[in-house]
Amino acid sequence: MQVTIDVSMYPNREDFIPPIDGFIARINQYEQLKITTFPTSTVVQGEYGHAMQAVQKTIADCYKEFNMAVYVMKVIPGYEALN
Repeated sequence: MQVTIDVSMYPNREDFIPPIDGFIARINQYEQLKITTFPTSTVVQGEYGHAMQAVQKTIADCYKEFNMAVYVMKVIPGYEALN
């Protein structure tokens, strides 16, 4: 099953750009996923299990490096937003 995941990251710090750039750089390492970054969110599209694991690992890695952030996600199973 295909899934579209819309992720917004809100770092809890004044210098918020480096954590956001770090998230985007990490999630873009998953070549099997279609990823598009917009001004307010990053859209990840692909096979459900792989996409969810990629987002989960990326959030965990960013937490280790940048500490606290709030993530807002929309998970839309069976929908291909990026054609």
